[in-house]
Amino acid sequence: MRQMIWAIGLLAALMGPATAQDAPLASLQTGDDARGWEAVGRLDIEGKGFCTGTLIAPDIVLTAAHCLYERGSGDRIDPSRIEFQAGLRNGRALAYRDVRRAVTPAGYVFDGTVSDVASQADVALLELSQPIRLTQIAPFEITSRLAMGTQVGVVSYAQDRSEAPSLQEACSVLGQSRGVYVLSCDVNFGASGAPIFVFEGGVARIVSVVSAKAEMDGQQVALGTSLDQPLAELRALLDMDGGGAFQAVTPRVRVMGQTEQSGTGAKFVRP
Repeated sequence: MRQMIWAIGLLAALMGPATAQDAPLASLQTGDDARGWEAVGRLDIEGKGFCTGTLIAPDIVLTAAHCLYERGSGDRIDPSRIEFQAGLRNGRALAYRDVRRAVTPAGYVFDGTVSDVASQADVALLELSQPIRLTQIAPFEITSRLAMGTQVGVVSYAQDRSEAPSLQEACSVLGQSRGVYVLSCDVNFGASGAPIFVFEGGVARIVSVVSAKAEMDGQQVALGTSLDQPLAELRALLDMDGGGAFQAVTPRVRVMGQTEQSGTGAKFVRP
């Protein structure tokens, strides 16, 4: 298998393989399987592609910033052309909402590549056209506690499982550097923006979002963006009057390998 050369300065942060056995992906096909995860949904982007997003308030969805850009042109996608499908399973969602506006951090710019600088800010908040207030859909809380070796979980949609979410209940934090986590989690195209959870006292809280898929020394890994710094800025932007400020700056790093199948900006890479 062709080795991928990373230019993102995370090799020194890696401490070897996961310290515990990773759990396999489990498809959440039934209502019982999906109970508790209904706030995770699929973001349908212009009918051309999709990412994963999660409710963190009745009218706010957390996802990855790069999902909001056209991969080929780099143009920002009109938020009104994005639909959040909460709890989508087998062609039906519990709730459908259009997106009214979207914000990303000032330190993020989309240029169709993956780098540690871009991934630090690869977070977006989407404001829905109307809140989702259903008793079975409870928005998730955010936490900032995540250390190397911690077991985390991921719920995501992907190209090979686009009609129902899948749960990986246990994967590990292999390393971290400058707001980017390296994880052993099993992600694929379409899982961009998927929530990464820690479990505290039996409660799942979001600690990161999936930014990219990569290979490190023959091992497939996922990159997750820390939420410590971006969220306060994004919430402040949403509180501002007048339409979604979409500010940006920064990096250019060449990515080797294929990008995802859709025309949107989900910037996974594979060997």
